[in-house]
Amino acid sequence: MAKLEASRTTRLPDLVWMLKRSNAVGEGADLVQDFFQVAIAPYWQRMQGLLDAERDARSRIVATGGVELLFSTLGPKARWRAPVLEIASELSGDVYLNGRGLLLAPSLFVADRGVVLIEPERESGRSVLVFAAPLDRAAGALLWGMPQANDQALAALVGRTRAAGLQALTDACTTGELANRLGISVAGASQHAAVLREAGLITTRRNRNAVLHTVTPLGSALLAGRLSSMAS
Repeated sequence: MAKLEASRTTRLPDLVWMLKRSNAVGEGADLVQDFFQVAIAPYWQRMQGLLDAERDARSRIVATGGVELLFSTLGPKARWRAPVLEIASELSGDVYLNGRGLLLAPSLFVADRGVVLIEPERESGRSVLVFAAPLDRAAGALLWGMPQANDQALAALVGRTRAAGLQALTDACTTGELANRLGISVAGASQHAAVLREAGLITTRRNRNAVLHTVTPLGSALLAGRLSSMAS
């Protein structure tokens, strides 16, 4: 842990030199564990919540638009040309699934690369397609630190309609669907969704000509413990 703490203010350790040492495996494992405790563990639950929300959103995309829409919304480095998924990469080659399936895994650590294809797993034989989970401003603030300037937005949440709207969004839906669930106009639903999003309680992403709203971990926590007081 001391080595990791020191690296915050000095250059990173020479990993090549470390791996050449006889006890490199043990030290490497310790270093990875230390890194996890410092950089990942404090945010682990938030990461899990955000990735769960992304998986739910992707499931909804498949249900409404099939795999074609799913593949076409993976980002600029992935292009779907049926029946081939093209991925921009420094490496070249073809991967044939041969009926083994493809596992999609959202990640918070491939932002620069966008999409990464991992060769078939030994046990399942499936290839894994790792793609960057999109982070808007509200989701990023929620993940890496609590929002600091949302007092006004949170105060604006008090009221039955927005409390009901947050509850309705536990099953991700579009603005039109939210309007139907609440019995209000689409314009009204859009306004309520904007307030919820600014407060960090939902995330919104575009799905072709519509937008899909999903509750964030903060929104889920609020629903679990304080929704009744908000709605009163």
